[in-house]
Formats: sequence, C-alpha cells, structure tokens
Amino acid sequence: MNQPLPPDANPLQKPRGVLFWLSLFIVIAGLMNAIPGVPGLDAGLRNLTGLDWIKIRRFPTEWFYPLAFGLMMLCVVLKHSAWKSWKSEPKGKRQFGLLLDLAMVAAAFTISFTYIVEIESICLIDQFTGERDRLIAEALRIETEIADTMGLPAPTTVEDPSCVANTGGWLVLIIGLTVLIFLAYNVRVWGLALVLVALVVALYTIITVLVWYFHGPEDINKYLMTKLAGEPRALADGRPRVHDILVNNSAGLLGRFMNIMLNTIFPYLVLGSLFGASAGGQSLIKLAFRWTRKLRGGPAHAAIVSSAMFGTISGGPIVNVLSTGVLTIPMMLRRGFSKVFAGGVEAAASSGGSIMPPVMGVAAFVLASLTVVPYSQVIIAAIIPAIAYFFCLFLSVIFQTRKQKIEAIGELTDDMRMSRQDILNLAMIFGPILLILVLLLTTKEMVGCGLLGGVLGAERSIVDGACTVQSLSWFQQAVQNAAGDAGSAGWWAVMLLIALLFVDPEVRKMPSKIVDALSDAGILVSTLYLMFLAVSIIDFCLQFTGLPNFISLDVLGWLQTLNLGQDGAVGFQLIALLVTMFIAILLGMGMPAVPAYINVALLMGPVLAGLGIATFTAHMFIFYFAVASAITPPIALAAFAAASITKANPMATGFSAVKSGIVMFVIPFVFALYPEILLIEAAVIDPVKSASGVDVFLPGYDGTTNWPALMLVLCRIALALYLLSSSLAGFDHRKLAAWEILLRLGLAVLILSFSIPFQLVGVIGAMAILFWHASTERRKPA
Repeated sequence: MNQPLPPDANPLQKPRGVLFWLSLFIVIAGLMNAIPGVPGLDAGLRNLTGLDWIKIRRFPTEWFYPLAFGLMMLCVVLKHSAWKSWKSEPKGKRQFGLLLDLAMVAAAFTISFTYIVEIESICLIDQFTGERDRLIAEALRIETEIADTMGLPAPTTVEDPSCVANTGGWLVLIIGLTVLIFLAYNVRVWGLALVLVALVVALYTIITVLVWYFHGPEDINKYLMTKLAGEPRALADGRPRVHDILVNNSAGLLGRFMNIMLNTIFPYLVLGSLFGASAGGQSLIKLAFRWTRKLRGGPAHAAIVSSAMFGTISGGPIVNVLSTGVLTIPMMLRRGFSKVFAGGVEAAASSGGSIMPPVMGVAAFVLASLTVVPYSQVIIAAIIPAIAYFFCLFLSVIFQTRKQKIEAIGELTDDMRMSRQDILNLAMIFGPILLILVLLLTTKEMVGCGLLGGVLGAERSIVDGACTVQSLSWFQQAVQNAAGDAGSAGWWAVMLLIALLFVDPEVRKMPSKIVDALSDAGILVSTLYLMFLAVSIIDFCLQFTGLPNFISLDVLGWLQTLNLGQDGAVGFQLIALLVTMFIAILLGMGMPAVPAYINVALLMGPVLAGLGIATFTAHMFIFYFAVASAITPPIALAAFAAASITKANPMATGFSAVKSGIVMFVIPFVFALYPEILLIEAAVIDPVKSASGVDVFLPGYDGTTNWPALMLVLCRIALALYLLSSSLAGFDHRKLAAWEILLRLGLAVLILSFSIPFQLVGVIGAMAILFWHASTERRKPA
C-alpha cells in the first residue's frame, strides 16, 4: 500500500543523484561553449583575471570534444543502466548487465584518451616525453632556413607534427572493440533497427578488406574488395585510415556530428526541454481551440495548429504526440471524430512539426551541415512545402467533418477562455520563435542600416541609397555577431525563455523546475549522441569502402541504358526518386529521422546529384521521407504513440495518418521536379556542371525567383492537392464513386506534369469535375 507523502514533500521534486548533477554539468558546459560573440566579453575576462589563455566560450575542440564525449556516454550509462533495469532478472543476466555498463564507460573514456594521444594538435604522450617540443623546434628551424634562402620573413609557427608516441597497431583493436560496445549499447537505447544497418555496413567493410588481403585486387568485383594500400599487402597499412576514423574533423567518431551537436543543435535541444517545462503549451492549445471554434473541424484543426507550433520547438513526432495529443485527441473524440481518424491526424500533424520552420528538428540542422547551406536558407526553403503539408491536413479534416456530419461549436466554452496568465504564458512560445526568426533572417550587413539603426546607436552614412556603417552600439554588435548563425540564435532564445519562464507563478514558486528541465536536456543530448555514434560508424565505413561512389556510377550507367527517349532526364530522375523514397522509408522504419536521413543521403545523394537534381533539393527530398517514416506502416512510431491514447488499432491509425498526411509523400516529388518552390538559389544549382567550383544553374533557372510563374505553379499544386486529398478521403461534398476517385487522381497527375497541354487538360478537367460535383450536391433536396 502506498504511504502518504509528508506535508512538506514535493511530488515533482526529482532525486538529486549523480545522473542529475552530471547531466546538468553537461548542459552548463555546452551552453558556455555555445555563447555567441558578446562584445567585450573575452577581453574583459582576460583583463579581470590577468590570464591571456582563459576562455569561457568556444573551447578548443581537441580538448572539449573528448571530455564532452566521455561525460555524455557516462550519462547514458547512468540513465539506461542494464544493471539497474535488470534488477529482477536472474543473477547471471544482471552481472552481464553490469559488465555491459562498465564496458561502455571504459570504451568511452578509452576513445577520449586515445583521441588526445593520437590527434596531432595535442600528442599527449609526446608532450610528457618532450618529443613534441623537439619536433616543433626542428620543423621551425628548417622552415626558417628555407625562408632565409628565399628572402621571406621568418615563420613563427609550423604545422603540428605527427605524434611519435601513439597507440601503434593497438589502434585498430581499440577502435574495433569500442565500436562493438557502442553498437551493443545502442540496441538497449535506440533499438535494433539502427544497429542492424550499422552492423551490416561494418561487416561488409571488414569482409571486403579481408578479401583484398587474402585474394588481392586482381580479378575481383569492386564491390567485393576494399583496397588499403599497394603491394605487399599488409593489414598494418590500414592504420592511417583507422587513425583518420578517430581524429578526422569531418568523418571521425568525434568529428562533424560532434560539431553539429555541440555548436548548432545543442541550444535547440535545451530550448525544447525548457519548453516542455513551461505552461505555454497548454495556453497554446487553448488558443488553438479558440481560433478554430467556428470551423467544423474544431479540435482537429486545433490539433494541427498546436502540433505545428509545438513541433517547431520540440522537433520530435513522438514527443509531440504525447504532449499535445493527450489534450487534443480526447477533444476530437468528444466532438464525434472516430478514434482511428483522431489518432491519425494527430500523428500526421505531430510529424509535420519536424518540417515546420523555424526549428525543424535535429535532422534539418544535419541537412544544413551536410549541404553547406546556411540554416537560415533551409527554413526559407521549407516554408512552401510546410504550408502545403498543413493545408492538406486541414483539407482531410474538412472532408472528415462532412463525412461524419460534424458541425462547428461556434460559441466560446470555458476551456477556450484565455485568462491574463494564459496571455502571458504565450510569450514563452512566441518570444523565442520570433527571436530565432529575426536573428536567422537578419544578415550581418543589415545591422545598423535598418529604420531603427540610428536610434539604436549606429553611426552610418547613406550615399545614393547605399548604407555604410562606421560603428555600432554594443547591442547592435551583439546582434550582428548572432545574425544568420543558427547556434547563436538558439542560445539567445534559450536565455530569453529562461527569463520568460518566471512569468509563470508556478516557476516563481519552484524555480527548480528550470534546473530539472536543464538536467533532462543533458540526458537528451547524451542519448542523442549515442545515436550519432552509430550513424558515424555507418558514415566512415561507407567512405572507407567507397560504396556510395560505386552505387552512384553504376545506377547512373544503368539508367542511361534504359533509353527513355526525349524526356529521358525526367524519366531517370523519377526512377531514382522512387528508389530513394522506398529506401528512405525502409531504413526509417523504427528508426529516428536523423539516421534514416543520413544513411540514405550517403547512398543516394550522389545518384540524385548525378541526374541533375541540385544537391540541396536531393537532400530535402530524402529528409522529407525520413520524417515520413514516423507515420508509415508497418512501424509508424508516431501513429503507434497516438494509438496508445485513442486505444484504437495501431496499424489502422498508421494508415489513417498516411491518408491525412499524404502530401508528405507527394510534395518531395513536386519540389524535386519544380525546385523553384524552395525559393533559394541552392535548390537550382546544377551539381554536375558546378563540380568545377563555379555555380551553374539548372536549365531554365537563373537563381532569381520568377514570381508570376511561381504563383501559377503554386495554384496548380493547390488544385492537385485538393483532388488528391478528397480522393483519399473518398469524400468531398458527398461520398465519391470509385470512378470519380480515379478520375481525380488522374487529373492531379496531369496538373503536375511538365507538358503544358497535359496541364491545361488537367486544370480544365479538374474545374469541370469540381463544378459538376458541387452543383449536383446543391440540387439535392435538403
């Protein structure tokens, strides 16, 4: 029997154990590292302490990354300890769990220590033995002699020398064993799907290396052999490449994904955790119900609005469902919506949060990094596809209300009335979002030249309409340092949200809620990087074997042999896009969007680029289908989460989510063939002709936006989506016959085709069928 709590006990208070303080330390260190450039901060700190080397921001990566990695993996073990979770299991299994936990901690700190021993910028052992100073002095002497001979200024620095004392041949064993341990722990935390892909790729790499070693490179298929070096063949020749796997800044275990995590994504993960602790979420849902009360869809429309707003901060479909769905789904059921539809539309709306600007989830930040496109451009590119997606969700709700004869409430109910506190709480939602938008969409050149530039203290001159800034105020310098930078925008949004949280009287009464949310963010960051480890393994194994290049060349060659005629380029693209879609959905089953996107981008990105689809557009296409996997049966995680609330059949809920969110499967094909709707220059750059380094645009594009032509395309898309959505619902003003459903689907295809005659036939046919449908419905007696 449960004992009552003492009067002074707080049921929300979390125990302050090692995990709590460790995760809190990770967040504080991460936020300090992510501090944007604040004017005078660095100089003031050095003047205050008298230490020229002191830093509280942008820590040296060669020291910070291994330390952060070791602590994050320790945090993962404390949170997901096999030994603790298997308390009730047999003694042997629990002892194995303890062994697994200890192995994980040992592997993490072994990698961290090996990293600082092997990386040339540190060479830890050489620093103790004095070899590093000797090598640097010798290299400097040689460079000075060369400079004297050529009459050049004497150099003061040289490149970091290679480490003399290192792990030698043991490095291969260290990397191999630690990778296995990381994958084993990934099974516990992230499930088997991701690990199976990583294991298959890793085994493929090992087997092909052994084929080269024992068989040799002659008379062997390129897919079956990974060459390490020349003759004589020796596995020791692979050490430089294994060393690269560890310390490479772009593809190593602590490389680009650690950089993305700590310098870009980190503030947004903290922001999402703080948002979950705020009272703004319920006020937002109340506002959404208020806004949509006069629509027949009422709570279903409110679910779409609130999930879009909540999802743009949380970025996680499952978290979104469990946060907003617990309020919106019961409201939908009370209004008469079926359980399957209510769960499906909530899952589809929550998944849409991952494609909703300005904060689109972790995968969008990874996309920006892999395509080298500023995140501010990514959110611009995502605007029209996101509007199309939620437009289609609204349509599916409208058709469902007509089908079930659900009427609008109209009047304000008690649960829609906004109190003064609700209005204040909304600042927690809209304040950080608006700040992120302003900072991301402001260019550094704009600061000081706007309408308020002079008022805020900028000294400037305007000659012939051109603005030249001589000096900026402290505030404007801070804005300029953060402008256009996703990490800096996220950091300032976190600081703003922490301040706004004190608007909530509950937070003022119990400020520890903020500390708890920060600690939860540390656990989330650590757990997420464990997933990135598995992705890193796939990444470096694919690069090691050269598999993506082989696939790209062979697929392109195969497509050329199909001889599709005059429109072969479009035909090739459609085939490759369909294959990419199926791979993305297949790999995304039961897997988060990040690894699903990265895995497919590594394999199929070069193929799509080779067919003339801009690199950015290709990655956006893959990104959309990685997100869509959350609602795609048979493993539709977001739909299953919604079904746990509705108690409906999970598989039926998944299919309902696909019908409601069908545009997520359609719009990627539209912007792949009509990249102008992405609105940015990177979407129309020809990747083949631009390989030399000079940007060349795709045929028919010049890098600018033709607004009249774009509006015509958007009108066609809207009409096609209406036909598609009504066809899948099987309902418009009344139930659609089978022939009408097929006709609408066919007309939608014609409308989106490249042929102008086909487009005209599609548009005229669509207008005729819609007019006929509406007029025959109106002529029916009431």
